[in-house]
Amino acid sequence: MKIEKQPLKLHWQDYSKSCRTQFFNQATVHSEPVDSLDLQILNRRPIMMDRRLSYQNRSYSGDHTSKPASFARFSRHIHTEKEGNMNTEETSDDTNPNPKGDSLFFHEPFPFSYNLSSETSHFALGLRNFYVVYLLQSGVKLLESVNFELRWIPVEMYATSKHWGLPDNNQQDDIGAVVRSGREILFQAFNWESHKHDWWRNLDRKVPDIAQSGFTSAWLPPATQSLSPEGYLPQNLYSLNSKYGSEHLLKALLQKMKQHKVRAMADIVINHRVGTTRGHGGKYNRYDGIPLPWDERAVTSCTGGLGNRSTGDNFNGVPNIDHSQDFVRKDIIGWLRWLRQTVGFQDFRFDFARGYSAKYVKEYIEGAKPLFSVGECWDSCNYNGHGLDSNQDGHRQRIVNWIDGTGQLSTAFDFTTKGVLQEAVKGQLWRLRDPQGKPPGLMGWWPSRAVTFLDNHDTGSTQAHWPFPGNHIMEGYAYILTHPGIPTVFYDHFYDWGNSSHDQIVKLIDIRKRQDIHSRSSIRIMEAQPNLYSAMIGEKVCMKIGDGSWSPADREWTLAASGHRYAVWQK
Repeated sequence: MKIEKQPLKLHWQDYSKSCRTQFFNQATVHSEPVDSLDLQILNRRPIMMDRRLSYQNRSYSGDHTSKPASFARFSRHIHTEKEGNMNTEETSDDTNPNPKGDSLFFHEPFPFSYNLSSETSHFALGLRNFYVVYLLQSGVKLLESVNFELRWIPVEMYATSKHWGLPDNNQQDDIGAVVRSGREILFQAFNWESHKHDWWRNLDRKVPDIAQSGFTSAWLPPATQSLSPEGYLPQNLYSLNSKYGSEHLLKALLQKMKQHKVRAMADIVINHRVGTTRGHGGKYNRYDGIPLPWDERAVTSCTGGLGNRSTGDNFNGVPNIDHSQDFVRKDIIGWLRWLRQTVGFQDFRFDFARGYSAKYVKEYIEGAKPLFSVGECWDSCNYNGHGLDSNQDGHRQRIVNWIDGTGQLSTAFDFTTKGVLQEAVKGQLWRLRDPQGKPPGLMGWWPSRAVTFLDNHDTGSTQAHWPFPGNHIMEGYAYILTHPGIPTVFYDHFYDWGNSSHDQIVKLIDIRKRQDIHSRSSIRIMEAQPNLYSAMIGEKVCMKIGDGSWSPADREWTLAASGHRYAVWQK
């Protein structure tokens, strides 16, 4: 689809800071065919309030409301629920708008759809700091019953005839746009043994297949010089010659990924750093002779340095970095910007994120502006004397707290869902519905920040610290690839388990994309019995796992994919 290069510009008049109820005066609104719109917002102003969007004579239909077909004019007011309310916290992704009288109430983000007619329609575009109402006058052709999802969008936005999409992955500069879109599918592009196999060259050969399979971001192993071949004992952060390959090969790989529109995710290992020379107490807690030549003040006092106590859990055996030191954070931000702007990484994965305060992750994200971030907040699930506890609210609450600590800028791996799912597939599928009728992991509470997965280089691979049952792998992928959240596929399952696993996973990804399942998609759990779990995701996908018998009753459903103990239907 051709995109119009000349942007429409909506000029918003300034508002009075003393006015707490109405923030904007009239705006200039333009009309343009939906398939050639480039929207730019000028004079952006912060609003720290709950929002109410009001229309007059509005024409729309949605989950809760029905209005007359005519649409003559509109007015836009932004109010607070109570005078002086300064609430800026994001509410649950699953909160629906709450109509009240002639006003539509919503919070950020607001997962709500309008069914647009082919005659006269309008869009409500949600931006982080204000709202835009875009009016399409009569005569503008739209597809019949096009379903537009309302969600937070970046300042520069292109429209398509299917939904409000994002600009090219490699051109987007808004650090929140990827999370707001919710259409990510991640690929962990290594395992624990990858350093033995000329890895950058190996991945270079696989980039076309990774892209064609539908992955949007590939998580690479730590690329910097390390005392351990796997990369998790870093020393010289600015050296990109590692056991995975040379700096030249890495940059060639990143360039190829960019050409194929797959973002590169850097593994950010900044909880600890191996010293080069002995310092205080005879420990290797100095970094002489290499870039970032820190002294003992950069190392926490609880791991042999002269810095402050750690703001998180200790990673034993190596010097832990003291992130409370201003000079340390300044140097780390400089290094992250180098990875982002010079080397070519676009996304970040924060290793051992429990080791330092989440507020520093927020500072690093704001400083380096990765397009997408995910943290490894891995601690033990809740167990009782009989095994995994049926209530994992405490576990997922700890992950929620960490995400909140990052200013909600980062996502987190959904270790709760992994722990529950790998027990559930062993004849305990009742575990997959919590007492509120929702999924039991982070996915059930905050799906837009939940990065789901089955295994990684620690839990699976040759380490196998907490492996997903091997004979239930495809059940697991049938679950996470059809459900809300941000799914991740592990290298071993995709490339080392044979063509059958590869092709089944690709088919599930294709269903997810074609049916537009995203991180905030609605879910209705139909069955959660010991040997059967079934659910409807959105309005066009049904699935089941387990050896119990189940299928959707309506004839308009067709079988889209099936395999060992799983099936997926679509409309």
